[in-house]
Amino acid sequence: MKQFPEGFLWGGATAANQYEGGWKEGGKGVSCSDVQLFTDPKSMKDLLNTHGLCDISDEMIEKALSTDDEVYYPKRHGIDFYHHYKEDIALLAGMGFKVYRMSIAWSRIFPRGDELEPNEEGLKFYDAVFDECLKYGMQPLVTMSHYEPPLAFCMDYNGWYDRRSIEFFTRYVDVITKRYKDKVKLWLTFNEIDSIIRHPFMTGGLIESRFKPEEFEEVEYQAMHHQFVASALAVKITHENIPDAKVGCMLTKLTYYPYTCKPEDVLEQQQRMRQIYCYSDTQVHGEYPKYLLQMYKNKGFNIKMTDEDLEIMKKYPVDFISFSYYSSSCVAADTKGLEMSAGNTVTAIKNPHIPSSDWGWQIDPIGLRISCVDLYDRYRKPLFIVENGLGAKDTVEADGSINDDYRIDYLREHIRQMYKAIEEDGIELMGYTTWAPIDLLSNSTNQMSKRYGFIYVDVDDYGNGTYKRSKKKSYDWYKEVIATNGSSILDD
Repeated sequence: MKQFPEGFLWGGATAANQYEGGWKEGGKGVSCSDVQLFTDPKSMKDLLNTHGLCDISDEMIEKALSTDDEVYYPKRHGIDFYHHYKEDIALLAGMGFKVYRMSIAWSRIFPRGDELEPNEEGLKFYDAVFDECLKYGMQPLVTMSHYEPPLAFCMDYNGWYDRRSIEFFTRYVDVITKRYKDKVKLWLTFNEIDSIIRHPFMTGGLIESRFKPEEFEEVEYQAMHHQFVASALAVKITHENIPDAKVGCMLTKLTYYPYTCKPEDVLEQQQRMRQIYCYSDTQVHGEYPKYLLQMYKNKGFNIKMTDEDLEIMKKYPVDFISFSYYSSSCVAADTKGLEMSAGNTVTAIKNPHIPSSDWGWQIDPIGLRISCVDLYDRYRKPLFIVENGLGAKDTVEADGSINDDYRIDYLREHIRQMYKAIEEDGIELMGYTTWAPIDLLSNSTNQMSKRYGFIYVDVDDYGNGTYKRSKKKSYDWYKEVIATNGSSILDD
């Protein structure tokens, strides 16, 4: 009988900024996600403008702060996990989750980000959440920073561009790892650390309009350097506070194929993949890859880094590599006349050989196997797939049922390829958490109608609804996958 390895960690993944809500409760400070506007893309052209969907200015922030509106600033309410956490965790546990990936909202612990003392009420909230997880034997996998820097940190310090960001973040890490040392053994530092280049505000707290356009790319890489140092220090602090903990990095696994076998297209693909791997290279190997330093030199960047920074990065690399994978795309040296497609905060050339989701993301299960092999061959450290799923429009039938066979099909084929990567390709895979096991707001457009979950939440794009939770067809399907350690879909 085919099965995944013993101890394989099955589960699901969410993020506080997209589902927690309670934006003004429990002493929480305003975060960058609380000022991001809802957008309703009408066409593929809108979806391809990933930078525009995520960009923000001081004027937009001031306008957001002048209102308590939760309709056009929907991440303020999310799916109200803040008041539903017991019910939600019970539903996740009902599928037999071994692990639950979630994030702590930094601004719930340090409302501004720069305080010397944490918010006790915020700490107590996560105590309660972790206790609820552990009650069901569900291990928390906690992301320290997931697209929600405190807004004051962004406004008063220019976010991660300011070197003081390292001090603020490491104080936060020290507090949470000491507080939850007996409850959380698996940690991730920054969610999709590479994404600061694609959406600098959400990831790095950078307000682009404050900088000269010709200087902003250097600003992004300077902020990323501070995150690299902070990530290494987070590994150090976590290991000191929780000796048996494991700390991973988290990468947006963008997988590109050359559009043709022309050498020019193959070279373009190789160069594009280097742009992806440079971030994990730095965190895994503990030093900047030479090709990234060469890029800085070629562009005339002067990234301020000290010998001590480089020593810290070298001394405290991550223990494992986690990543998101949703789709693949193509690249070419010349894109003229080629159809473009959307992806996870990127745009690329549409692959004519594979289908696409309602939002244009191309569905490629084999690409997940390719991704696993590429990462494991490159790093020879354990991998953890912490995001994989299908965003789709779900229909509630007259009898209340939600027949999301398309989601089941997507996940089944990806899990099968994951199994082949383990059994045929010899990769070391710690676990798999789907994005997202319960419906929540999409990250870039802030839409609720783009649903990923096994659990339906009755709320629409404009915040209307009862917030009632109900199971989709995929709920029992995934429950069976976990109960059989994968054999229910590997032997059919």
